[in-house]
Amino acid sequence: MTILPPESAPVSAPVPHQHRQVAESFGADAERYDRARPAYPDDLVGRIVAASPGPDVLDVGCGTGIEARQFRAAGCAVLGVEPDERMAEFARRTGVEVEVSTFEAWDPAGRSFDAVVSGQSWHWIDPVAGAAKAAMVLRPGGLLALFWHVYAPPAAVAEAFSAAYRRVLPDSPFVAGSQPPSGITDAYEVIMSNAADGLREAGGFDDPRRWRFEWERSYTRDEWLDLLPTQGGLTRVPAGERAEILADVGAAIDAMGGGFTMSYTTVALSTARMSTP
Repeated sequence: MTILPPESAPVSAPVPHQHRQVAESFGADAERYDRARPAYPDDLVGRIVAASPGPDVLDVGCGTGIEARQFRAAGCAVLGVEPDERMAEFARRTGVEVEVSTFEAWDPAGRSFDAVVSGQSWHWIDPVAGAAKAAMVLRPGGLLALFWHVYAPPAAVAEAFSAAYRRVLPDSPFVAGSQPPSGITDAYEVIMSNAADGLREAGGFDDPRRWRFEWERSYTRDEWLDLLPTQGGLTRVPAGERAEILADVGAAIDAMGGGFTMSYTTVALSTARMSTP
């Protein structure tokens, strides 16, 4: 994400799913999360719907229901699974049906689905156990689609964040050094490769395919400062220290004229459940 590894997993973490406490920190301000986090490209949603053999969708790690609402608007019947009760409760208030559980421990109670989707969350799931559970609940020919946003703010904004993070939180276990965009892309390459390896080890799926969707979004100073606290590196930071970091980032954006345009790439891994696993 911004200047940290995907969703701010500690550098020492061999894989993010082993640090569940970070994954379950995003509900600290569910309303802000839902307001500030970007939705997914319509082309991605449309491609998933077109590739799915039917309308029944299971949304794994659905959070506040951002992608679930997009799939509902596209005509799907969506059930969410979310480990954070605070996020799940927000999603329910928007009309999304959600069951609270980690995906690995979730009981499907004999239910099956045409598609299993996961936006910005599959890296918090054990890649082999998650793939096995997806294969169990998907109907033959059903689609599994995992997707993430990849992006990096302008260098001045990233550097201001990095410097403020080091100054305010010098002992943080999170990466505080600015990564160039290529570094962020590399981090997501590892995430996607781990997911693909998990699918192959679990078995029951066709060879995964990769999709990419390029798009842009403009941010004002206030919009970017609204988004930053929803990142894993700040969700567990005390309010006073967080305000100091945001003030420095805000000053950098002011110096740029009060806003900037972000280039996004939404990457996806898709595969179908074999008819005969």
